[in-house]
Amino acid sequence: MPDTTGGSAEAPVNSDPAESTALDQRWHVVPGPGIPEPPARRRAGPRTAAAIGAGRMAAWASRRFGFGSGGMIGGRLALTVQPNLLAELVLGRRVVMVTGTNGKTTTTQMVAEALRSQAPAVSNATGANMPDGHVAALIGDREAPFAALEVDELHLGQITGEFEPAVILLLNLSRDQLDRVGEIRTVVTSLRRALEQAPGARVVANADDPNIVQAAADHPRTTWVSGGLRWREDALNCPRCGASIEQDERGPWSCRCGLSRPAPDWTVTETGVFDAAGAHHRLALALPGHVNRVNATFALAAALLLGCGGDAALEHVSRIDQAAGRYGTVRVAGRSVRLLLAKNPASWLEMLELAAGHGRPLVLVVNSREADGYDVSWLWDVEFEVLRGRAVYVAGDRALDLAVRLRYAGVQCWVKSDVDEALVGMPDGVPDVIANYTAFRDVFARRRG
Repeated sequence: MPDTTGGSAEAPVNSDPAESTALDQRWHVVPGPGIPEPPARRRAGPRTAAAIGAGRMAAWASRRFGFGSGGMIGGRLALTVQPNLLAELVLGRRVVMVTGTNGKTTTTQMVAEALRSQAPAVSNATGANMPDGHVAALIGDREAPFAALEVDELHLGQITGEFEPAVILLLNLSRDQLDRVGEIRTVVTSLRRALEQAPGARVVANADDPNIVQAAADHPRTTWVSGGLRWREDALNCPRCGASIEQDERGPWSCRCGLSRPAPDWTVTETGVFDAAGAHHRLALALPGHVNRVNATFALAAALLLGCGGDAALEHVSRIDQAAGRYGTVRVAGRSVRLLLAKNPASWLEMLELAAGHGRPLVLVVNSREADGYDVSWLWDVEFEVLRGRAVYVAGDRALDLAVRLRYAGVQCWVKSDVDEALVGMPDGVPDVIANYTAFRDVFARRRG
């Protein structure tokens, strides 16, 4: 795309067709079948160069003076200078976009690590998943031939309107921040339109989620993953016609209108995954839980589509032991704690099941700030009953709302003013702290070690 917003046009660096694959040849990248060559990189024009310089300077200043990682402000300033910058920065790269309600940040890190088994990859690892976050990540490394980018569900269409990713991962859809995102059907419609703008992309989608299937069913280049669907409350009715979904105990689902679970290409098991060729890969992950076996399967599928070796990609993914603080053990208030993020009923279900499997002390923290969504009625959709018999401490802006919900669930709890007070005097062991978005962010920002 030429620079149409001012300055000189940006011509290709070299008119030789081989130039577009120069980076691939340097890193020996051999994409899988059906993956087109990325458009050739262009020599940066004055406006683009100025935008990149301004973005890098803003990000540096943000880090230098303690305002944050710079992952938002750098990209925002750069886009202000050059609105077409995102489309310019992806030239010459193969880009994987990762979206869905839950698991985006973890899966994006897994994709990036899998791709790095073959060549350098840039990623918005901190979870800044709007276009300004994408730009900030991409200007950090202009040479990497791969990019793994998390994107908010409602912004995928904006991305595919600017460029066509090589691979798009659709993880899952469930209720989340209804006061911001709206109903799930709105998100499904948005994703369908986004995929219509990217007919050449390879899509890797969740076959067990009716909402994801409705979004991706008409795309001509879809690979289906089956890992089971733990949270079914948002998949009881058909997203196409509204009738009740008929669910088989073994997993397959269908509706009388014809929408049904596609035959999976990849199937997650309790020990690993069967790939599209029928080969079984053992998943010995550092990250816990079934949900991360599913996330790793999406990452592995994307890596293989882009020409990575399965064993090498899996080795890189298996070494990940935390994702932007999630699942990590840090020191807070003088003791070690494990941090778990849960933002909505589906992710709370996964984290509570993870925490319920052992006797760790447990702290639950819920806020209701703008980034969380102000509506906390979703607390009544979470099956807190699994915590009966456990000693639970609660904190956060909505600690009292959470305590009421736990009382009705038959769970004994103690309300504390903050996480520090909850941790003081707690029994020995490494507690689990399960927190929603801003609560998690606040605890993680205060970590030591």
